[in-house]
Amino acid sequence: MSPGGRAVLVTGASRGIGAAVARAFAASGERVGLHYGSRREAAMQVLATLPGAGHIVAGAELTDPEAIRSMVDEVAGALGGIDVLVNNAGVFEPHAAAETTYEEWQQAWQHTLGVNLIGAANVTWCVLRHMGAGGRIVNVSSRGAFRGEPNHPAYGASKAGLIAFGQSLARALGERRIAVTAVAPGFVETDMAAEELTGESGRRRRGESPLGRVATPEEVAAAVHYLASPEAELASGAVLDVNGASYLRL
Repeated sequence: MSPGGRAVLVTGASRGIGAAVARAFAASGERVGLHYGSRREAAMQVLATLPGAGHIVAGAELTDPEAIRSMVDEVAGALGGIDVLVNNAGVFEPHAAAETTYEEWQQAWQHTLGVNLIGAANVTWCVLRHMGAGGRIVNVSSRGAFRGEPNHPAYGASKAGLIAFGQSLARALGERRIAVTAVAPGFVETDMAAEELTGESGRRRRGESPLGRVATPEEVAAAVHYLASPEAELASGAVLDVNGASYLRL
């Protein structure tokens, strides 16, 4: 345990789910490292809203392994270690197979996997050098990992890979008393999903759930916060669906 309470690193914390997760941890008295890719000003605005003290903002392009190592070391140095990692950062780029050029297809796969999966794996490797017993890793996946993403196949594949990666780590790290879990939201009211949630498309997406709506970032953050809690150790390896019964899996 880091001095002064738990130290938490949230990737992609400059907006949406990541910002809500950062606020949830800060509200419970924990110190948060807010990672950003390119939106430093937005991350600083989130920082200004966090209660408590001792928080830090650190940037890194998640397709750059050395930038990741420097970012994680910076956060760990400032917070005295890292007790909780939330792999939230992700990209969602349309690239339907029948509608893209071969070059666009390659670029979408390389960038999406580079950020959503390989980037998360590299962040995790670096964080584990600063994490002790009682640590928590929560990966933000998606219902798309299970139901498929016809217009965003690399996104679906990356989120499925993130779950498999996390479950492998849950098996590997249990003897170190580090628990690894995932949340799998459906659509969430964020900037990234704004276009899909407008007009007729938005009505259709909300209608997928019997609740008639999609999740808020705060609802996903609450799930992440629980999975990172000391009480959730035996949830290690689990995936918590947060999609309003819009997709049910066995």
